Amino acid sequence: MELSVVQTTLLSLLIAVVLFLPLTVHKVEENLEAFLFLCGAFAVTVSQVWSGHLVLTALEDPIKITLAVLVAGLLFRKFNKHLQKLTQKAVKVLGLRWTLFAIVFLLGITSSLITAIIAALILSEITVMLPLERKGRVKLVVYACFSIGMGAVLTSIGEPLGTVVLSKLSGAPHYADFFFLIDHLGWFVLGGILFMSGLASAIRDNPIQKAPGPKPAEAGQEEHTIKSIVVRAAKVYLFVMALVFLGDGLKPLAMQTISHLSASWLYWINMLSAVLDNATLAAIEVTPDIQTRTLTFLLMSLIVSGGMLIPGNIPNIICASKLGIKSKEWAKAAVGLGAAVMIAYFIILSVCL
Repeated sequence: MELSVVQTTLLSLLIAVVLFLPLTVHKVEENLEAFLFLCGAFAVTVSQVWSGHLVLTALEDPIKITLAVLVAGLLFRKFNKHLQKLTQKAVKVLGLRWTLFAIVFLLGITSSLITAIIAALILSEITVMLPLERKGRVKLVVYACFSIGMGAVLTSIGEPLGTVVLSKLSGAPHYADFFFLIDHLGWFVLGGILFMSGLASAIRDNPIQKAPGPKPAEAGQEEHTIKSIVVRAAKVYLFVMALVFLGDGLKPLAMQTISHLSASWLYWINMLSAVLDNATLAAIEVTPDIQTRTLTFLLMSLIVSGGMLIPGNIPNIICASKLGIKSKEWAKAAVGLGAAVMIAYFIILSVCL
């Protein structure tokens, strides 16, 4: 559909609001799920794309991830002590540095098989058991979510982005199979995962700056009450529903402005993935006749920028909800890093492809 000037202006302003308001207004930050839901409803209204199918999709899409969060929360509640002992043993045997490296590396490498959701749930549980101050925990979660987001894209089961791309390229001329994205992105993704793992291994606990609070075991018990598990699952449900509305509401603007751009332009404009579901952007940008070079550029930009803000990726949403990480905290640890990695990948891809 062709948007009017007023619609285009309103949707463009909405993107700015979604990007900056959670970082500057405390009330918005505290009620991020409700805020994004209202923004999504506004976007759908402005774009005039309300339909029964959209509402049904928004109600159905969050069910699987919400159930995963709920079931995993109950399981972790039951086996929390065993996981805590295993984590403590790893720190004792490997040392904190190599334990952090292993966590980020293994979750990134396996996320394409165990799914990004499960990887994020494991990460959120392990993080509270490590001897780290809050700042260190936030950094670990950010690095690991970047890693998980990179790794999960490599197969059709890791996250929706890979599913969308492989489905659209399954015919001529690419005939994409299960290993298509591994073949084309594998080395770039592996480099990114190793880099994030290295950053994680450099995290150091600083007892002087550590704020007083409950010990990890006590904090874990508080996080695993039935009430907290249910509330957390409900927040994730609302968050994903909001992103469905936001994605469909902004889709006409994306199709009108970015669907026919060159690889270089797509690379930088895809930083919208920080607030807009990357599978939605991929559905707009990926066509059966897309060149492999363009595909690599746009996918790497989507998975890197998706880690920069909380709404950008499902692992971010799960971990931020579970650990109470605020938008400002996430942005402080992730935006500068994401921008630097974007620049590095742009140079590497321009030279190698």
